Amino acid sequence: MRQRQNKQRLLLSSLTAAAMSLGLGQALAQHAPADGKATQPCRVAGIANELQCGSIKRPLDPAQPQGRQIDVHFLVVPAMARNKQPDPVLMLAGGPGQSAIDIAPMVLSRLARLNNRRDLVFIDQRGTGKSAPLQCADVSKLPLAQVLDPQFMLKNLEQCRQDLGKLPHGDLRQYSTTLAMQDFDAVREALGAPQWNLIGASYGTRAALEYLRLFPTKVRRTVIDGVAPPDMVLPASFSTDGQQALNAMLQFCEKDAGCSRQYPQLRQEWAALQQGLPRNISVSDPLSGKPEQFSLTREQLLRSVRMPLYSPSLAAALPAAIHAAAGGRWEGLLGLSGAMASNKGMRLAEGMHFSVVCAEDVPRLEAGLGKDAPGSDFGDSDAKLYTQVCKHWPRAQLAPEFFSIPPAPSPVLLLSGGADPATPPRHGERAAKALAAKNPAIAQHIVVPEAGHGVSSIVCMRDVLFRFIDSKTDAAALPQDAGCASKIPRPTAFMPVQSAPANAKVAP
Repeated sequence: MRQRQNKQRLLLSSLTAAAMSLGLGQALAQHAPADGKATQPCRVAGIANELQCGSIKRPLDPAQPQGRQIDVHFLVVPAMARNKQPDPVLMLAGGPGQSAIDIAPMVLSRLARLNNRRDLVFIDQRGTGKSAPLQCADVSKLPLAQVLDPQFMLKNLEQCRQDLGKLPHGDLRQYSTTLAMQDFDAVREALGAPQWNLIGASYGTRAALEYLRLFPTKVRRTVIDGVAPPDMVLPASFSTDGQQALNAMLQFCEKDAGCSRQYPQLRQEWAALQQGLPRNISVSDPLSGKPEQFSLTREQLLRSVRMPLYSPSLAAALPAAIHAAAGGRWEGLLGLSGAMASNKGMRLAEGMHFSVVCAEDVPRLEAGLGKDAPGSDFGDSDAKLYTQVCKHWPRAQLAPEFFSIPPAPSPVLLLSGGADPATPPRHGERAAKALAAKNPAIAQHIVVPEAGHGVSSIVCMRDVLFRFIDSKTDAAALPQDAGCASKIPRPTAFMPVQSAPANAKVAP
């Protein structure tokens, strides 16, 4: 799943059935706007066409349907054709903590063919975007020495927890995936869609699986990309899966002629970097360019390496960055880890992030359930960090069924990248087995060996998704052929341009 972004990312009542039904049933009577229209024309930065925006009222606590209300905002990108299909496509954002509306401009081109005859829907999940946001103070402009300090991070998150608790919508127990998916179904009702097609990425795959469990008859097709099933214990899996991806990068360099020739001692340099920490370093801030000095710890080094592993094109620059750091030049590593920091859609609502993880993952970590063996380099630093942050964080109570995946009632396409440091194929395999328990033909798991976190971003996969969702019958939807993506090689290692000697002759 995606981690906390900007520089801040470097650190990082089981509801009864009666109460849930009561809250959902009464809320459905409230969500229609007063003028009878579900949406109004609007504009969104980064998208040229006029769109439709809307919001519905939802009870913060479904057990108190007449109590505090929140506005759940959504965006509809209307189908281009007049004779559109009745089943829209719903995009579920990652994180947890991403705003779906914020990422709409980034993913719209991937869904353009589907958008010809189907509306596209983006819902800001409760706690994100404009839907009762749970955003901590932005520390991205503070000095690196401050934001990389783990004690500062813990203090900042504790202050954030206290500040969020004072908000009108600040009951942090009300931000579980289950409650959010009830909101989503209320949006479907408001839009008048009998069914829709789900596309979830990263944490959005967990949300999609929960929606499918709660509302199985309302889903026509499901795509889950970078599968994070509900039994996945995120803080522990960070270490296990990140280590696998890091090892694969080092092994690739050793086997690749160009990389091994340029960086013959890469593994030894990486080990020496870790052993030499903590140490005082001088570096230019990768965002501001201002020179700074601070003490770099081993945990901070590991976090700076993990983020580039999400994208093979960024990971291709890690050998050069590690080699440069071994020579005392740290800008490469810190710059790679902050490569997506300027992207608005990548920023997470930290309050929503921890509300979900503290309720859905950390209790299982504390109980020793589903715990993965920590990676030899990454260890258990992330697990300790989340456990400490979650110690006083209010937690939603979850139904035991949340952690199970029932057999799929409709076709599901699962996508995994073999080089993914967050949601590698082992999680998709487990989810696919559960989904296909009663019908082996109902689910297909496609693994793209050299892809990172997110397979649907590969250009040719757009057609695969279109064929899957556009197929007239369930029988025709699967299997899909993704050979176009599975043959894509890992990007070769980045080689810095070498300066010519001062006395070198320049060709005319």
